[in-house]
Amino acid sequence: MDKDAQSDAVGEASRGTENGKERFKIIYVDDISTSLLSLKKRLAPFHEVYPAISSEVMFEALQKITPDIILLDIDMPDADGYEVINLLKDDERYADIPVIFFTSNNDKESVLLGLSLGAVDYVLKPFETYSLVECIEKHVAVARAKKNLPKKEDDSKPHILAVDDVVSILKSIKAALRATYIVHTISKPDSVLDFLQLRKPELILLDYLMPVYNGFELIPMIRELSEHKNTPIIMLTSEGTISNIKEAVALGACDFIVKPFKDDELKEKIAKHIKVKTETL
Repeated sequence: MDKDAQSDAVGEASRGTENGKERFKIIYVDDISTSLLSLKKRLAPFHEVYPAISSEVMFEALQKITPDIILLDIDMPDADGYEVINLLKDDERYADIPVIFFTSNNDKESVLLGLSLGAVDYVLKPFETYSLVECIEKHVAVARAKKNLPKKEDDSKPHILAVDDVVSILKSIKAALRATYIVHTISKPDSVLDFLQLRKPELILLDYLMPVYNGFELIPMIRELSEHKNTPIIMLTSEGTISNIKEAVALGACDFIVKPFKDDELKEKIAKHIKVKTETL
């Protein structure tokens, strides 16, 4: 990497706008100089990119600028992305900066490991410019919303997250629980992880059969989020077979409810598992 590219990584820059749209500050860490310069050029019309050819250069840059997000390559010779994100998350000055991993490995283990260490997302190489810009802007918005999140409207009531692609079921759950709990509902399973970065519900009700991600696929992804390793998850299913129940428990669910269910049964199971969670804290 030439001196100009390194100076970009540690130089000062002012936040600007183009056509009224805010330009975010992005640090991109990769040990391949051509990749650094290529991404900087591709994102130039949208945001400011500060290339860093190593974690050392990244930390030098962090002394001079406060990035909105960090793009971090996993496969690097001196310190890989997993080591670098641990250093970032262990430092209170940088712990809240969202990190997106760049990887050529599309295996499930790599993705889950990255999420468990605190990454907000991963981008598979090669990538489309507009998809990356969309990903960056989404996670900067989430991080800012989390930072500015107001206090809970009622700390005396536990928060419940209900996830089901059938809106009528979500409405019935909310009606049954609203007197005792604050109920958040999500009908699109691909929004669950974004929500869980903003909120920490005391319990999650998770449907089994859904598009994009089913409940069995979501459980391990939720468990890899550090703040939700022990959050009780109750599966909602219309297929209460022994094999389904065993699989849900093996993945990390604490209980299940067969649909259609009675309000009293739902309330009883939620109360039981919130009590267990409270007693084990």
